[in-house]
Amino acid sequence: MEFKHKSVLFDESIENLDIKPDGIYVDGTLGGGGHASGICEKLGPDGMLIGIDRDIEAINAASKRLEKYDCKKVFVQDNYSNIKEILLNLKINHIDGALLDLGVSSYQLDNEERGFSYMSDAPLDMRMNQQDSFSAYNVVNEYSQKDLARIISDYGEDKWASRIATFIVKARPIETTYQLVDAIKAAIPASARRNGPHPAKRTFQAIRIEVNDELGQLEKAVSAFLDVLNKDGRLCIITFHSLEDRIVKDTFNTRANPCTCPKEFPVCVCGKVADVKKVTGKPIIPLDEELMVNPRSRSAKLRVAKRI
Repeated sequence: MEFKHKSVLFDESIENLDIKPDGIYVDGTLGGGGHASGICEKLGPDGMLIGIDRDIEAINAASKRLEKYDCKKVFVQDNYSNIKEILLNLKINHIDGALLDLGVSSYQLDNEERGFSYMSDAPLDMRMNQQDSFSAYNVVNEYSQKDLARIISDYGEDKWASRIATFIVKARPIETTYQLVDAIKAAIPASARRNGPHPAKRTFQAIRIEVNDELGQLEKAVSAFLDVLNKDGRLCIITFHSLEDRIVKDTFNTRANPCTCPKEFPVCVCGKVADVKKVTGKPIIPLDEELMVNPRSRSAKLRVAKRI
């Protein structure tokens, strides 16, 4: 499948990676290879891209797209949170930079039969790695009403979470994305559906995050990536959800200000020293021009830290 969209915050990400032509860079969320192509463009023949994705279809599509570049390329089907094990297997100790573009890729959204999109009818799936046995079908049909309400509220931040969960349980068994959309629409009053995003957007996001344990993987990954950076190596992370952004922000803050001494202590006695510096204070957000071309970028935030 042809990848059609320019990656979110593309220019800002590539610029903030501060790419050295002979460096080693990781794209931990390869997708269709959009950001990776920007990395490869700046690498010389001695530079290396390591592309990681849970989805073998995405890896196949991206590797084809990146064939024209001269740099060394290694593709790994795995979860980016396993970065330390991946580098160990490749006999690489440290990298010069890494990019994580979180959430679902346009490659997956546009692949209709994967069940990520509420805009096309498909079996309930949403697995980023199709070898996993646990899918959206399990969440929608097997979770208790209480657990459904919790994930829709926490991960979807939808004020109608409790009502949506009730209507989903009533409509079971639900086998397709459109059946799920119908249950969600029935739960939300018509007056609330008139304004704002598609009524199913938040629930689909919540279920996808649950299916793929996205927040758990991210929590493990941020520190792991910071650990494997060379001095001055940079980590760029694009989030689309407030909980994702909080994990990235808190981890960057903790590594940049690790002192645990009480505020009233005149000098630090805990001995914890920063090994990371925040490159961005406030997150970088898309410019208006990008929002007009790609509405999917609306909630995107880019945070950058470097190893010191």
